[in-house]
Amino acid sequence: MPNASLTRKSAGELVALVKSREITPVEILDAHLSAIDRINPKLNAIVTLVADQAREAAVKAGDAVMRGDTIGLLHGLPVGIKDITPTAGIRTTFGSPLFKDYVPTQDAEAVRRLKAAGAIVLAKTNTPEFAAGANTFNEVFGVTRNPWNTALSPAGSSGGSAAAVASGMLPLAQGTDFGCSIRMPAAFCGIVGIRPTPGLTPNYPMPLAWDPGQVHGPLARSAKDAALMLDALVGFSKLSPISVAPPWQSALAIVEAGGDAKSLRVAYVSDIAGIGVDTEIDGICRKAALALKNAGATVDEISFDASEGKVPYQAWRGLWMVGQQLANIDQLESFGANLKGNVKAGLKVTPMDFAVAEKARAALFQKFRELFERYDLVLTPASPVKQFPVEQNFPTEINGKKLENYTDWIASSFLITLMSLPAGSAPAGLTSEGLPVGMQIIGPRFEEPLILRVADIVHKASGVGWPAVV
Repeated sequence: MPNASLTRKSAGELVALVKSREITPVEILDAHLSAIDRINPKLNAIVTLVADQAREAAVKAGDAVMRGDTIGLLHGLPVGIKDITPTAGIRTTFGSPLFKDYVPTQDAEAVRRLKAAGAIVLAKTNTPEFAAGANTFNEVFGVTRNPWNTALSPAGSSGGSAAAVASGMLPLAQGTDFGCSIRMPAAFCGIVGIRPTPGLTPNYPMPLAWDPGQVHGPLARSAKDAALMLDALVGFSKLSPISVAPPWQSALAIVEAGGDAKSLRVAYVSDIAGIGVDTEIDGICRKAALALKNAGATVDEISFDASEGKVPYQAWRGLWMVGQQLANIDQLESFGANLKGNVKAGLKVTPMDFAVAEKARAALFQKFRELFERYDLVLTPASPVKQFPVEQNFPTEINGKKLENYTDWIASSFLITLMSLPAGSAPAGLTSEGLPVGMQIIGPRFEEPLILRVADIVHKASGVGWPAVV
C-alpha cells in the first residue's frame, strides 16, 4: 500500500529522506501515482502519464543511493513538465490537435537539467494551445479544474502544473511564463511560482532564440521548494544567446538562511496597471504586505502607474506570436480561436507600431529603475479578480468596469514581463469563499533569492493550506 503521507511532504524533505535511505524513489513514485489515480480524474491536470518509464528511472535512482553515488538536488523526485516543453520519448502536444501524436526525440534544455539533478519525469501537464491563454483548456484534452473548487479555473497557461502540485499529485512541476503563465496559476491554486530573470533558465529549443519574454520556472508548494528547483534550472548555457549565470550560488541557501526582513524597503501598490482590483483581494494583499513590518521591513503603500506599458506589450506580444508560429503559419486557420486571434493580431503590427512601442517600453523601464532605487521589492495583487468559472475563457470586467482587451486582466503580470523583471507569486490569504489569493512580489533583475525569501515569509503568515479536493 503506497504511503500517502509522502505526497504531503515537501520536495526538500523527500530528497533528504532518499539521501538518508529512509525511503526509496520507488516508494515516492508509488505514493504519487496513487494520488494521481485518485485526484486527476477530478482535475484533468495531468494529460500524459509515463509510469513505466518513471519506474525504471526510480529504480536506477534508488540503486545510485545504495551505491553511495553523488546525488543531485532533486534526486528521486517525480516532476511534471508543461505540455509545450519537449520531452524525449514522451508525447508533447502543445495542446494542439496539429501535434496530438507528436513525440520529440530530444529534451528541452530545462528538462535535461532537471533530469541531471536527479528528477524523474512522470507526467506532462495541461496547457492552452501553445500556451495562448490564461485559462487552461484545449481541444486535445479539454479543461483543467482548480483543486480548491473544481467548478473554477486554475488560470493558465501553466494551469495543469499548478493544479497538479497544489493537489499533491506532484511535488514539483515546470512551467513557462510570458504574460502571467506561472504566476497566475500559482495565485489561483494557492502555491508558489516564480518567473525568473530572462536568460537565467535555458529556453532552448525556442523559435525566437533571443526572446526575453518566455521563461521556464518552478511551481512548488513552498518558497523553499521553488528555490530548490530554481537552483537545478539556472546556469549558463551555450545553447542560448541570452543565457546568463546567476550572481548568487544558491537561491535555496539564501531562502533557508531566512530570518527576518530587517533593512528591507518594500512598496505595496494596489494596482500598477490602472485596471482596478477586487476589493477583497486588495484588502488581503495589503494586510499581508503591511504584516512584513512585523518581520522588520519598512513598508510603504504607494501609487505607481505602469499602464502606459499595456499598448507596447500588445505590439510586442503580437510579433512574438507570429515568430513563435512561423513554422505552422500555413495552418493558421486550423488553430483554436485564442491562438488564431493572437497570431492574426500580430500580423497587423507595423514597424512603426513596434518602434513606438519600444520607445515607450524603454521609458517605462527607467521608471521602474527609479522605483527600485527607493525600494528593494514591490508587492501587488497577483490577480485583480477571483477565480472564475472554468467554462469562462477570461474575465470581462473588474468591479463592474468592462475591460478593453481580453488580456487586460493579466496586465499587472504582463507589464513585469515587458520589463524583463523577475517576479513571484505567493499565497497571501483566503477569501471569504475560502479561495487562495496570491501576492505578486517583484524585484530588480537577478533578485530571485530575495523574492523567494519574502515569498516564504508571506506564505507562512497566510494560513493557506491544502485545497478542498485533497
